[in-house]
Amino acid sequence: MNFPDIKNCKIAVIGLGYVGLPLAIEFIREERFSNSLNQNRRIVIGFDIDSKRIEELKNGFESTNEIKKSDLYLLNKIKLTSSVNELREVNVFIVTVPTPIDKFKNPDTSALRNASKMIGEVIKGADKSNKIFPPIIIFESTVYPGATEEICIPIIEKHSNLSLNKDFFCGYSPERINPGDKLHGLREIVKVTSGSDRESTDWIDKFYGSIIDKGTHKVKSIKIAEAAKIIENTQRDLNIALINELSIICSLLNIDTLEVLEAASTKWNFLPFKPGLVGGHCIGVDPYYLTHKAQALGYHPEVILAGRKINDNMPKWIAQRVVLELVKKGHKILTSNILIMGYSFKENCPDFRNTKVNDLAIELREYGITVLVQDPLCNIEKVMQENNIKIVRDVQENQKFDCVIMAVAHKEYTNYKDEKWSSLLTARGLIFDLKGFVPRILNPIRL
Repeated sequence: MNFPDIKNCKIAVIGLGYVGLPLAIEFIREERFSNSLNQNRRIVIGFDIDSKRIEELKNGFESTNEIKKSDLYLLNKIKLTSSVNELREVNVFIVTVPTPIDKFKNPDTSALRNASKMIGEVIKGADKSNKIFPPIIIFESTVYPGATEEICIPIIEKHSNLSLNKDFFCGYSPERINPGDKLHGLREIVKVTSGSDRESTDWIDKFYGSIIDKGTHKVKSIKIAEAAKIIENTQRDLNIALINELSIICSLLNIDTLEVLEAASTKWNFLPFKPGLVGGHCIGVDPYYLTHKAQALGYHPEVILAGRKINDNMPKWIAQRVVLELVKKGHKILTSNILIMGYSFKENCPDFRNTKVNDLAIELREYGITVLVQDPLCNIEKVMQENNIKIVRDVQENQKFDCVIMAVAHKEYTNYKDEKWSSLLTARGLIFDLKGFVPRILNPIRL
Protein backbone atom coordinates (compact mmCIF):
# COMPACT_ATOMS: atom_id res chain seq x y z
CA MET A 1 0.00 0.00 0.00
CA ASN A 2 1.29 3.46 -0.91
CA PHE A 3 1.10 6.05 1.83
CA PRO A 4 1.40 9.84 1.48
CA ASP A 5 4.79 11.53 1.51
CA ILE A 6 5.58 12.42 5.12
CA LYS A 7 6.99 15.76 4.06
CA ASN A 8 4.07 16.78 1.89
CA CYS A 9 0.90 15.37 3.41
CA LYS A 10 -2.19 17.21 4.60
CA ILE A 11 -2.65 16.84 8.35
CA ALA A 12 -5.63 17.62 10.58
CA VAL A 13 -5.23 17.81 14.33
CA ILE A 14 -8.62 17.27 15.97
CA GLY A 15 -8.75 19.07 19.31
CA LEU A 16 -6.50 22.06 20.03
CA GLY A 17 -5.89 21.78 23.75
CA TYR A 18 -2.60 21.32 25.58
CA VAL A 19 -1.87 18.19 23.47
CA GLY A 20 -3.21 19.04 20.03
CA LEU A 21 -1.88 22.56 19.62
CA PRO A 22 1.81 21.71 20.29
CA LEU A 23 1.48 18.88 17.76
CA ALA A 24 0.11 21.21 15.11
CA ILE A 25 2.92 23.67 15.82
CA GLU A 26 5.64 21.03 15.41
CA PHE A 27 4.17 19.62 12.21
CA ILE A 28 4.08 23.06 10.59
CA ARG A 29 7.68 24.08 11.32
CA GLU A 30 9.15 24.82 7.88
CA GLU A 31 12.60 23.47 8.62
CA ARG A 32 11.06 20.07 9.32
CA PHE A 33 9.03 19.58 6.16
CA SER A 34 10.47 21.73 3.36
CA ASN A 35 12.14 19.69 0.62
CA SER A 36 15.33 20.65 -1.16
CA LEU A 37 13.45 22.64 -3.79
CA ASN A 38 11.25 24.29 -1.17
CA GLN A 39 8.23 23.09 -3.13
CA ASN A 40 5.08 21.39 -1.90
CA ARG A 41 4.79 21.41 1.82
CA ARG A 42 2.76 19.98 4.58
CA ILE A 43 -0.58 21.57 5.19
CA VAL A 44 -1.71 21.51 8.80
CA ILE A 45 -5.32 22.07 9.79
CA GLY A 46 -6.11 22.75 13.42
CA PHE A 47 -9.71 21.76 14.13
CA ASP A 48 -11.70 22.38 17.30
CA ILE A 49 -15.44 22.39 17.90
CA ASP A 50 -14.96 25.38 20.23
CA SER A 51 -15.25 28.33 17.84
CA LYS A 52 -14.18 30.72 20.60
CA ARG A 53 -10.93 28.81 20.98
CA ILE A 54 -10.37 29.05 17.22
CA GLU A 55 -10.91 32.82 17.25
CA GLU A 56 -8.54 33.26 20.17
CA LEU A 57 -5.82 31.33 18.36
CA LYS A 58 -6.39 33.30 15.16
CA ASN A 59 -5.84 36.45 17.22
CA GLY A 60 -2.59 35.05 18.63
CA PHE A 61 -3.96 34.33 22.12
CA GLU A 62 -3.00 30.94 23.56
CA SER A 63 -4.56 30.18 26.96
CA THR A 64 -2.88 26.86 27.85
CA ASN A 65 0.60 28.43 28.10
CA GLU A 66 2.03 25.36 26.34
CA ILE A 67 3.34 27.33 23.34
CA LYS A 68 6.44 29.48 23.64
CA LYS A 69 5.89 33.13 22.78
CA SER A 70 8.58 32.79 20.14
CA ASP A 71 6.45 30.13 18.42
CA LEU A 72 3.15 32.01 18.36
CA TYR A 73 3.90 33.25 14.82
CA LEU A 74 3.44 29.64 13.66
CA LEU A 75 -0.27 29.90 14.43
CA ASN A 76 -0.54 31.96 11.24
CA LYS A 77 0.75 28.97 9.25
CA ILE A 78 -1.92 26.62 10.59
CA LYS A 79 -5.39 26.61 9.04
CA LEU A 80 -7.51 27.06 12.16
CA THR A 81 -11.14 26.08 11.77
CA SER A 82 -14.33 24.69 13.28
CA SER A 83 -15.67 23.74 9.86
CA VAL A 84 -15.91 20.02 9.12
CA ASN A 85 -15.81 20.74 5.39
CA GLU A 86 -12.15 21.72 5.72
CA LEU A 87 -11.34 18.10 6.62
CA ARG A 88 -12.47 16.43 3.41
CA GLU A 89 -9.09 16.23 1.63
CA VAL A 90 -6.99 15.36 4.66
CA ASN A 91 -4.45 12.50 4.50
CA VAL A 92 -3.67 12.18 8.20
CA PHE A 93 -5.97 12.78 11.16
CA ILE A 94 -4.56 13.08 14.68
CA VAL A 95 -7.24 12.88 17.38
CA THR A 96 -6.43 14.60 20.68
CA VAL A 97 -9.87 15.08 22.22
CA PRO A 98 -10.41 14.79 26.00
CA THR A 99 -11.36 11.48 27.61
CA PRO A 100 -12.71 12.36 31.08
CA ILE A 101 -14.79 10.34 33.53
CA ASP A 102 -18.42 10.94 34.47
CA LYS A 103 -19.82 11.58 37.94
CA PHE A 104 -19.87 7.83 38.57
CA LYS A 105 -16.16 7.63 37.64
CA ASN A 106 -16.88 5.66 34.47
CA PRO A 107 -15.08 6.49 31.21
CA ASP A 108 -16.76 9.23 29.18
CA THR A 109 -15.84 8.48 25.59
CA SER A 110 -18.43 10.79 24.01
CA ALA A 111 -15.84 13.20 22.54
CA LEU A 112 -13.87 10.26 21.16
CA ARG A 113 -16.99 8.77 19.59
CA ASN A 114 -18.04 12.11 18.09
CA ALA A 115 -14.58 12.64 16.58
CA SER A 116 -14.63 9.13 15.10
CA LYS A 117 -18.08 9.71 13.61
CA MET A 118 -17.00 13.03 12.13
CA ILE A 119 -13.90 11.53 10.55
CA GLY A 120 -15.91 8.60 9.18
CA GLU A 121 -18.26 11.03 7.45
CA VAL A 122 -15.49 12.97 5.67
CA ILE A 123 -12.81 10.43 4.69
CA LYS A 124 -12.43 8.88 1.27
CA GLY A 125 -10.86 5.49 0.69
CA ALA A 126 -7.69 4.75 -1.25
CA ASP A 127 -8.03 5.08 -5.03
CA LYS A 128 -4.91 4.11 -6.97
CA SER A 129 -6.33 5.26 -10.29
CA ASN A 130 -6.85 8.77 -8.95
CA LYS A 131 -3.72 8.62 -6.76
CA ILE A 132 -5.77 9.11 -3.63
CA PHE A 133 -3.82 7.87 -0.63
CA PRO A 134 -5.57 5.94 2.12
CA PRO A 135 -6.50 8.11 5.11
CA ILE A 136 -4.52 7.44 8.28
CA ILE A 137 -6.25 8.15 11.57
CA ILE A 138 -4.03 8.31 14.67
CA PHE A 139 -5.52 8.53 18.15
CA GLU A 140 -3.62 10.13 21.04
CA SER A 141 -6.38 10.45 23.64
CA THR A 142 -5.81 8.26 26.69
CA VAL A 143 -8.11 5.23 26.69
CA TYR A 144 -8.24 1.73 28.12
CA PRO A 145 -6.44 -1.03 26.16
CA GLY A 146 -8.62 -2.07 23.25
CA ALA A 147 -10.72 1.11 23.00
CA THR A 148 -9.39 2.21 19.60
CA GLU A 149 -10.32 -1.12 18.02
CA GLU A 150 -13.52 -1.65 19.99
CA ILE A 151 -14.98 1.88 19.85
CA CYS A 152 -13.29 4.13 17.29
CA ILE A 153 -12.63 1.89 14.31
CA PRO A 154 -16.17 0.39 14.14
CA ILE A 155 -17.64 3.92 14.20
CA ILE A 156 -15.33 5.05 11.40
CA GLU A 157 -16.17 1.99 9.32
CA LYS A 158 -19.90 2.46 9.88
CA HIS A 159 -20.01 6.11 8.84
CA SER A 160 -17.54 5.84 5.96
CA ASN A 161 -18.56 2.49 4.49
CA LEU A 162 -14.84 1.78 4.28
CA SER A 163 -12.75 -1.10 5.63
CA LEU A 164 -9.77 -0.94 7.97
CA ASN A 165 -6.40 -1.86 6.44
CA LYS A 166 -7.94 -1.76 2.99
CA ASP A 167 -9.46 1.69 2.53
CA PHE A 168 -8.03 3.42 5.58
CA PHE A 169 -5.55 2.76 8.40
CA CYS A 170 -5.41 3.55 12.09
CA GLY A 171 -2.77 4.03 14.74
CA TYR A 172 -2.33 4.96 18.35
CA SER A 173 0.43 7.14 19.75
CA PRO A 174 -0.26 8.16 23.36
CA GLU A 175 0.17 11.78 24.36
CA ARG A 176 2.86 12.21 27.00
CA ILE A 177 2.99 15.97 27.44
CA ASN A 178 3.39 17.13 31.02
CA PRO A 179 1.44 20.42 31.30
CA GLY A 180 3.50 23.29 32.66
CA ASP A 181 6.79 21.39 32.22
CA LYS A 182 9.09 23.51 30.06
CA LEU A 183 12.00 21.04 30.30
CA HIS A 184 10.16 18.08 28.80
CA GLY A 185 8.24 19.38 25.81
CA LEU A 186 6.78 17.37 22.96
CA ARG A 187 10.09 17.09 21.11
CA GLU A 188 11.99 15.98 24.23
CA ILE A 189 9.75 12.99 25.10
CA VAL A 190 10.13 9.59 23.41
CA LYS A 191 7.00 8.91 21.32
CA VAL A 192 5.39 5.48 21.51
CA THR A 193 3.91 4.55 18.12
CA SER A 194 1.71 1.80 16.72
CA GLY A 195 -0.47 1.05 13.72
CA SER A 196 -3.26 -1.23 12.56
CA ASP A 197 -0.88 -3.32 10.42
CA ARG A 198 2.87 -3.58 9.83
CA GLU A 199 3.01 -1.05 6.98
CA SER A 200 0.97 1.61 8.78
CA THR A 201 3.00 1.04 11.95
CA ASP A 202 6.23 1.76 10.06
CA TRP A 203 4.76 4.83 8.38
CA ILE A 204 3.34 6.28 11.62
CA ASP A 205 6.67 5.73 13.36
CA LYS A 206 8.52 7.66 10.64
CA PHE A 207 5.79 10.32 10.64
CA TYR A 208 6.31 11.12 14.33
CA GLY A 209 10.04 10.62 13.99
CA SER A 210 10.07 13.66 11.71
CA ILE A 211 9.24 15.96 14.65
CA ILE A 212 10.45 14.16 17.79
CA ASP A 213 14.07 14.89 18.67
CA LYS A 214 14.16 12.28 21.43
CA GLY A 215 13.13 9.49 19.07
CA THR A 216 10.30 6.99 18.92
CA HIS A 217 9.51 3.59 20.37
CA LYS A 218 7.55 1.39 17.96
CA VAL A 219 5.34 -1.35 19.41
CA LYS A 220 3.64 -4.16 17.55
CA SER A 221 0.01 -3.44 18.40
CA ILE A 222 -2.34 -0.57 19.17
CA LYS A 223 -3.44 -2.28 22.38
CA ILE A 224 0.14 -2.36 23.71
CA ALA A 225 0.53 1.38 23.06
CA GLU A 226 -2.78 2.08 24.83
CA ALA A 227 -1.75 -0.02 27.83
CA ALA A 228 1.68 1.61 28.03
CA LYS A 229 0.13 5.04 28.39
CA ILE A 230 -2.46 4.17 30.95
CA ILE A 231 -0.08 2.34 33.27
CA GLU A 232 2.30 5.32 33.25
CA ASN A 233 -0.25 7.44 35.08
CA THR A 234 -1.61 4.55 37.14
CA GLN A 235 1.88 3.91 38.48
CA ARG A 236 2.29 7.57 39.47
CA ASP A 237 -1.15 7.58 41.07
CA LEU A 238 -0.30 4.57 43.22
CA ASN A 239 3.06 5.97 44.27
CA ILE A 240 1.49 9.26 45.33
CA ALA A 241 -1.30 7.38 47.13
CA LEU A 242 1.34 5.50 49.15
CA ILE A 243 3.04 8.74 50.15
CA ASN A 244 -0.32 10.35 50.97
CA GLU A 245 -1.15 7.46 53.27
CA LEU A 246 2.28 7.73 54.86
CA SER A 247 1.68 11.45 55.40
CA ILE A 248 -1.50 10.65 57.33
CA ILE A 249 0.42 8.20 59.50
CA CYS A 250 3.25 10.70 60.03
CA SER A 251 0.69 13.31 61.07
CA LEU A 252 -0.67 10.92 63.70
CA LEU A 253 2.90 10.35 64.86
CA ASN A 254 3.44 14.12 65.00
CA ILE A 255 6.45 14.04 62.65
CA ASP A 256 7.15 15.99 59.45
CA THR A 257 6.49 13.84 56.38
CA LEU A 258 8.81 15.83 54.14
CA GLU A 259 11.67 15.47 56.60
CA VAL A 260 11.05 11.72 56.66
CA LEU A 261 11.08 11.61 52.86
CA GLU A 262 14.23 13.73 52.74
CA ALA A 263 15.99 11.24 55.00
CA ALA A 264 14.66 8.22 53.09
CA SER A 265 15.73 9.68 49.74
CA THR A 266 19.40 9.47 50.73
CA LYS A 267 19.18 5.86 49.58
CA TRP A 268 19.97 5.65 45.88
CA ASN A 269 16.88 3.67 44.82
CA PHE A 270 14.24 5.54 46.84
CA LEU A 271 11.55 7.00 44.57
CA PRO A 272 11.13 10.79 45.04
CA PHE A 273 7.36 11.14 45.37
CA LYS A 274 5.66 13.67 47.64
CA PRO A 275 2.20 13.89 49.23
CA GLY A 276 -0.44 16.17 47.80
CA LEU A 277 -3.67 16.64 45.89
CA VAL A 278 -4.01 14.45 42.80
CA GLY A 279 -6.32 15.99 40.24
CA GLY A 280 -6.18 16.85 36.57
CA HIS A 281 -7.26 14.94 33.52
CA CYS A 282 -4.53 12.26 33.56
CA ILE A 283 -3.35 10.84 36.88
CA GLY A 284 -6.69 11.39 38.60
CA VAL A 285 -8.67 9.94 35.68
CA ASP A 286 -6.70 7.32 33.75
CA PRO A 287 -6.70 4.61 36.45
CA TYR A 288 -10.49 4.53 36.22
CA TYR A 289 -10.23 3.68 32.51
CA LEU A 290 -7.99 0.74 33.33
CA THR A 291 -10.14 -0.51 36.21
CA HIS A 292 -13.28 -0.14 34.06
CA LYS A 293 -11.80 -2.48 31.45
CA ALA A 294 -10.52 -4.90 34.07
CA GLN A 295 -13.95 -5.13 35.70
CA ALA A 296 -15.56 -5.67 32.29
CA LEU A 297 -13.25 -8.68 31.95
CA GLY A 298 -14.33 -10.01 35.34
CA TYR A 299 -11.36 -8.87 37.45
CA HIS A 300 -11.65 -6.47 40.38
CA PRO A 301 -8.39 -4.46 40.66
CA GLU A 302 -7.97 -3.93 44.39
CA VAL A 303 -4.64 -2.10 44.57
CA ILE A 304 -5.43 0.47 41.87
CA LEU A 305 -8.84 1.30 43.31
CA ALA A 306 -7.41 1.50 46.83
CA GLY A 307 -4.89 4.06 45.61
CA ARG A 308 -7.63 6.04 43.91
CA LYS A 309 -9.72 6.02 47.10
CA ILE A 310 -6.84 7.42 49.14
CA ASN A 311 -6.09 10.20 46.65
CA ASP A 312 -9.75 11.09 46.11
CA ASN A 313 -10.24 11.39 49.88
CA MET A 314 -7.25 13.67 50.50
CA PRO A 315 -9.26 16.95 50.24
CA LYS A 316 -11.60 15.69 52.98
CA TRP A 317 -8.71 14.61 55.21
CA ILE A 318 -6.84 17.91 54.69
CA ALA A 319 -9.98 19.91 55.52
CA GLN A 320 -10.45 17.93 58.74
CA ARG A 321 -6.84 18.54 59.74
CA VAL A 322 -7.08 22.26 58.97
CA VAL A 323 -10.18 22.54 61.16
CA LEU A 324 -8.41 20.68 63.97
CA GLU A 325 -5.41 23.03 63.80
CA LEU A 326 -7.68 26.09 63.80
CA VAL A 327 -9.42 24.81 66.93
CA LYS A 328 -6.03 24.23 68.59
CA LYS A 329 -5.17 27.85 67.87
CA GLY A 330 -8.37 29.02 69.54
CA HIS A 331 -10.25 30.04 66.38
CA LYS A 332 -14.03 29.80 66.16
CA ILE A 333 -14.70 27.76 63.03
CA LEU A 334 -17.87 29.57 61.93
CA THR A 335 -16.07 32.92 61.94
CA SER A 336 -12.79 31.68 60.46
CA ASN A 337 -11.61 32.73 57.03
CA ILE A 338 -9.11 30.86 54.88
CA LEU A 339 -7.07 31.77 51.82
CA ILE A 340 -6.27 28.94 49.41
CA MET A 341 -3.32 29.81 47.19
CA GLY A 342 -3.57 28.15 43.80
CA TYR A 343 -6.57 26.58 42.05
CA SER A 344 -5.26 24.76 38.97
CA PHE A 345 -4.59 21.04 39.20
CA LYS A 346 -0.82 21.55 39.16
CA GLU A 347 1.79 24.27 39.39
CA ASN A 348 2.62 26.68 36.54
CA CYS A 349 -0.39 25.56 34.54
CA PRO A 350 -3.78 27.31 34.07
CA ASP A 351 -5.66 24.03 33.55
CA PHE A 352 -8.18 23.45 36.34
CA ARG A 353 -9.94 20.34 35.03
CA ASN A 354 -10.66 17.94 37.90
CA THR A 355 -8.65 20.08 40.31
CA LYS A 356 -8.85 18.76 43.85
CA VAL A 357 -8.43 22.30 45.18
CA ASN A 358 -12.08 22.72 44.26
CA ASP A 359 -12.98 19.72 46.44
CA LEU A 360 -10.90 21.15 49.30
CA ALA A 361 -12.71 24.49 49.12
CA ILE A 362 -16.08 22.73 49.16
CA GLU A 363 -15.08 20.59 52.16
CA LEU A 364 -13.95 23.65 54.14
CA ARG A 365 -17.15 25.55 53.34
CA GLU A 366 -19.15 22.60 54.68
CA TYR A 367 -17.79 23.61 58.10
CA GLY A 368 -19.11 27.15 57.63
CA ILE A 369 -15.65 28.58 56.99
CA THR A 370 -15.28 31.56 54.65
CA VAL A 371 -12.91 30.52 51.85
CA LEU A 372 -11.16 32.75 49.33
CA VAL A 373 -9.30 31.11 46.43
CA GLN A 374 -6.52 32.98 44.63
CA ASP A 375 -4.73 31.88 41.47
CA PRO A 376 -2.45 33.90 39.14
CA LEU A 377 -3.05 31.72 36.06
CA CYS A 378 -6.58 30.28 35.91
CA ASN A 379 -9.23 31.93 33.78
CA ILE A 380 -11.51 33.47 36.41
CA GLU A 381 -14.58 33.56 34.16
CA LYS A 382 -14.20 29.93 33.06
CA VAL A 383 -13.79 28.75 36.65
CA MET A 384 -17.05 30.46 37.60
CA GLN A 385 -18.81 29.16 34.50
CA GLU A 386 -17.68 25.54 34.80
CA ASN A 387 -17.20 25.02 38.56
CA ASN A 388 -19.39 27.79 39.98
CA ILE A 389 -16.65 29.03 42.29
CA LYS A 390 -15.28 32.55 42.52
CA ILE A 391 -11.52 32.94 42.46
CA VAL A 392 -9.45 36.12 42.51
CA ARG A 393 -6.23 37.08 40.79
CA ASP A 394 -4.82 38.97 43.77
CA VAL A 395 -5.61 39.39 47.45
CA GLN A 396 -6.65 42.86 48.55
CA GLU A 397 -4.04 44.83 50.43
CA ASN A 398 -4.22 44.45 54.22
CA GLN A 399 -6.63 41.51 53.89
CA LYS A 400 -5.79 38.91 56.58
CA PHE A 401 -6.72 35.27 57.13
CA ASP A 402 -6.87 32.84 60.01
CA CYS A 403 -5.31 30.21 57.76
CA VAL A 404 -3.40 30.30 54.47
CA ILE A 405 -3.24 27.03 52.54
CA MET A 406 -0.45 26.73 49.99
CA ALA A 407 -2.13 24.34 47.55
CA VAL A 408 -0.44 24.90 44.17
CA ALA A 409 3.20 25.98 44.00
CA HIS A 410 3.04 28.41 41.07
CA LYS A 411 6.35 30.09 40.32
CA GLU A 412 4.66 33.45 40.97
CA TYR A 413 4.69 32.57 44.67
CA THR A 414 8.48 32.20 44.76
CA ASN A 415 8.72 36.00 45.00
CA TYR A 416 6.97 35.98 48.37
CA LYS A 417 9.29 37.09 51.15
CA ASP A 418 8.82 35.99 54.76
CA GLU A 419 7.15 39.32 55.49
CA LYS A 420 4.63 38.75 52.71
CA TRP A 421 3.54 35.43 54.14
CA SER A 422 3.27 36.89 57.62
CA SER A 423 1.27 39.88 56.38
CA LEU A 424 -1.49 37.54 55.19
CA LEU A 425 -2.13 36.14 58.68
CA THR A 426 -4.18 37.28 61.63
CA ALA A 427 -2.52 37.31 65.08
CA ARG A 428 -3.10 33.58 65.63
CA GLY A 429 -3.08 32.71 61.96
CA LEU A 430 -1.39 29.60 60.61
CA ILE A 431 0.01 28.40 57.31
CA PHE A 432 -0.86 24.96 56.00
CA ASP A 433 1.70 23.95 53.37
CA LEU A 434 0.63 21.14 51.03
CA LYS A 435 3.68 21.46 48.78
CA GLY A 436 6.67 21.90 51.10
CA PHE A 437 6.97 25.35 49.58
CA VAL A 438 6.75 27.82 52.47
CA PRO A 439 10.01 28.68 54.32
CA ARG A 440 10.44 26.59 57.45
CA ILE A 441 11.24 29.67 59.50
CA LEU A 442 7.51 30.49 59.32
CA ASN A 443 6.68 27.14 60.98
CA PRO A 444 4.12 26.01 58.39
CA ILE A 445 2.05 22.91 59.10
CA ARG A 446 2.87 20.40 56.39
CA LEU A 447 1.47 17.14 55.11
